Amino acid sequence: MEIVLPNAVSSYLEDESSDYDRVKEVKAFNETKAGVKGLVDSGVTKIPRFFVHPPENVQNPSSETSNDIGLQIPVVDFEGFESCRRQEVVNEIRKALETWGFFQMVNHGIPVSVLDEMLAGVKRFHEQPKDMKMRFYTHDYQQPVRFFSNGDLLVNRGPACWRDTVAFDFKDSKLDPELFPEILRNEVSNYITQMIKMKKTICELISDALRIPSDYLSSIECMETEILLGHYYPTCPQPDLTMGTTMHTDPCFLTLLLQDNTGGLQVRNQNQWVDVPTLQGSLVVNLGDFMQLITNDRFKSVEHRVLVGRVGPRTSVACLFYPSTANYNSKPYGAIKELLSDNNQPRYRETSMAEYMAYARTRALDESSNLSHFKLA
Repeated sequence: MEIVLPNAVSSYLEDESSDYDRVKEVKAFNETKAGVKGLVDSGVTKIPRFFVHPPENVQNPSSETSNDIGLQIPVVDFEGFESCRRQEVVNEIRKALETWGFFQMVNHGIPVSVLDEMLAGVKRFHEQPKDMKMRFYTHDYQQPVRFFSNGDLLVNRGPACWRDTVAFDFKDSKLDPELFPEILRNEVSNYITQMIKMKKTICELISDALRIPSDYLSSIECMETEILLGHYYPTCPQPDLTMGTTMHTDPCFLTLLLQDNTGGLQVRNQNQWVDVPTLQGSLVVNLGDFMQLITNDRFKSVEHRVLVGRVGPRTSVACLFYPSTANYNSKPYGAIKELLSDNNQPRYRETSMAEYMAYARTRALDESSNLSHFKLA
């Protein structure tokens, strides 16, 4: 089925009398099971209209603007965090999470070879022949391993993002490696082992930063399930019309992100979009909405987005941490009691992860924070 292509932003802004059939175009795209990479491989020079975003959402203020006012993503050096520098590292993490909700960590102990091999594996998966990927293509969230481009575009009417994803759902930290695509099986196995170890370290350091017992976050089982997302942002013929990922906050407790050296990730701070620089061997740490909820706004879940490029693809790997399957539907999460006082009452009603996600999936990715729906009057 032929995919109808737009001419420019003006086509996006045409009135409702247009004969453009979005449903038809989306169905044609999904039926290829080739994702955005399939469009690029077919030689498109103009992106399909359902990928076009309103111009105001694709604005890319120059990085000089943020640099001029001194905005730079915090970098936390983990060297010695288990001994002599632990308090210094904790203090830096506390400051970063209170003011940014983001930081980059270096000297964290994960071998650079594991990180590089994971990025290379994700890139190999997405750049292999279409027929090798198609059997994993699905929008069924119940599938433990899936390849897809965006969510269900027939349900979510917002503009699509210029991105393909291979996802691995480690419920309670478990997933049979035999289910992994062979082309990156070893890489995923090695990487998730390191992520589970790093989760424990980060949980302890965040607890220390909150001045609560180091095992607190582990004891409430808020990060027992991991979802590993291998994102691929193909070269785009019209990068000024679309987004790699729209502005959003993460619907989890914690995200650990590995990115290649292409760039494109931006964080919103002081009403400015600030570039997250690429640092070899580093990992980006950012908090999700549930961490802001349980810390009662002490630590922030911050808006971020990804721009797309005209030259060369971008690869990243995001590991999102969620509650155990036993707690996902039943356990309500609210503000940590030890952080409350007469002058610091709960700001959000208690909610389960299942309730939160059900609400989040009814909304476009770039709408206002989902947390506002759970805010107490």
